[in-house]
Amino acid sequence: MTHPTLVLGIDVAKAKFDVALLNAEDKYRSKVFPNTPVGYRQFLEWLTRHDAREAHLCMETTGAYGRDLARFLAQQQFVSVVNPAQIHAFGKTELTRAKTDKADARLIARYCQMHRPAPWVPPAEEIVILQALVHRLEDLLTLQTMENNRLEATEGPARESVETVLAVIQQQIDKVRQQIQSHIDQHPHLKKQKELLSSIPGIGDNTAATLLAFLCPLDRFRSVKQVVAYAGLNPCIRQSGQWAGKTPIAKAGNALLRTALYVTSRYKLGALSRAI
Repeated sequence: MTHPTLVLGIDVAKAKFDVALLNAEDKYRSKVFPNTPVGYRQFLEWLTRHDAREAHLCMETTGAYGRDLARFLAQQQFVSVVNPAQIHAFGKTELTRAKTDKADARLIARYCQMHRPAPWVPPAEEIVILQALVHRLEDLLTLQTMENNRLEATEGPARESVETVLAVIQQQIDKVRQQIQSHIDQHPHLKKQKELLSSIPGIGDNTAATLLAFLCPLDRFRSVKQVVAYAGLNPCIRQSGQWAGKTPIAKAGNALLRTALYVTSRYKLGALSRAI
């Protein structure tokens, strides 16, 4: 693959995003745009004015703040979306002291210039919807646990209020679970993969939906070891000389996916590898 000569780092915030265009002479051109659809179009016009429509764009995964921008740019040109931990580690190698949005955009541009990360491929629309539903279900289950804990410590008239809230939460949990099932049933490839996952002993509807939301397409993984590493469940060995510290898990992946797989036994992971 031939990489573009120009690279551009993007630091995304809630209301704006900073960009830093780095050319072959290691000179920067910086600009700030509003984090809105209008700002996205202004950014493209700015790239055109500076003959940078073929530049390799790079940004961090910043959740909701950068999601729409990443999808917009992926439709336009070469854009990479990388783990913020990678940028942070790269900054440490440079002994970076400044911490501003402009400096961060330049740091991302230098990372892109050196490492040339792969282009980002946005997930299919049905996966995006499934992820949102799975996240919502997890939020509701968390609220349910909190209210159940309050119920145990509540007496008198206040108890009735907690019970009312719990009833509403349960209704919403049931509704979202139905929406998840209906959504999967409407997409044959998701339905088929869910049937494969559900055939593994111990994997129920909730776990199967979580695996589908954050692992699809399953065929991008060649082995169950790759799935374990992707979820951040791989051991993080710490030792130096005669000293050997504890060996925690890496925790570098999606938290919901990691939780779903953490309770999965070695037998179930073996069955998962056959599903992959």
